Amino acid sequence: MLKNRTVEMVEVGPRDGLQNESAIVSTADKLMLVRRAIDYGMRRIEVTSFVNPNKVPQLADAEELVAMLPERGDVTYVGLVLNRRGAERALATGRIDELGAVCVTSDSFGMRNQGQSSDQSLVTAMEIVALAKAAGRGGQITIATAFGCPFEGRVSIDRVVEMAKRAADADPREIALADTIGVGVPTEVSEMVGRVREAVGNVPVRVHFHNTRGTGIANVWAAVAEGAATVDASLGGLGGCPFAPGAAGNVATEDVVYLLERSGVETGVMLPQVIEAAGWLTGVMGRPLPAMVSKAPAF
Repeated sequence: MLKNRTVEMVEVGPRDGLQNESAIVSTADKLMLVRRAIDYGMRRIEVTSFVNPNKVPQLADAEELVAMLPERGDVTYVGLVLNRRGAERALATGRIDELGAVCVTSDSFGMRNQGQSSDQSLVTAMEIVALAKAAGRGGQITIATAFGCPFEGRVSIDRVVEMAKRAADADPREIALADTIGVGVPTEVSEMVGRVREAVGNVPVRVHFHNTRGTGIANVWAAVAEGAATVDASLGGLGGCPFAPGAAGNVATEDVVYLLERSGVETGVMLPQVIEAAGWLTGVMGRPLPAMVSKAPAF
């Protein structure tokens, strides 16, 4: 039995979709990707990340791209940041509406991803939310590797719930559970979303799934059924993490929209326009994309 009939979606293609690509996508094409996302109904878009350009060269044009974004009072532009320096860069643009902070469940991944232990990453994420609020912007916290670490293996749900409870003390816009390496399965997702929702009170829960092992779309359904308020997705199913070996693409925007809308869950996203945009992005990338719905006949 669904606990909600409306789900917000966040388009993460411009950031998570592109960050692991070997060929640099032009700033003009990134801008077009954002424009197309707006056209197909996305009202929250993760447009870039403010990280070391030497480590993530695909997103070295963060400030340039943000300066070109359409002026839209009805769209929230999200910038991913891993530390205070990144937060200050994002806020200095004057165009980022929301900072996306990241903490991680394991020390091994934390040191590779942001040079911090797990506990240090949570403290930093909470500080980033405070910086965002002080600047009159929104702040969210994502718990990465919530379902498993590429270096340490399984992560206990107790650990994730403990981190979520602490993160809620910062009063973020939401807390996201991210399956960074795509190891989660629906039963695990249901338990984790349910327990985290209970632990964080009124703070909404967002989910972020990768389809590395083919369970991503099933995990979306399990999360929504358990009351997740927001789902991340990437046009065409692009995505991956430079610091997580073998992490494949995000769940595809078109696949998630098809699943939810046909199941009676409103997303506000228009599937025909998503499919058209996926065709355009296929041309930009020069190869078939992982998504299924945009390759299937219309139905």
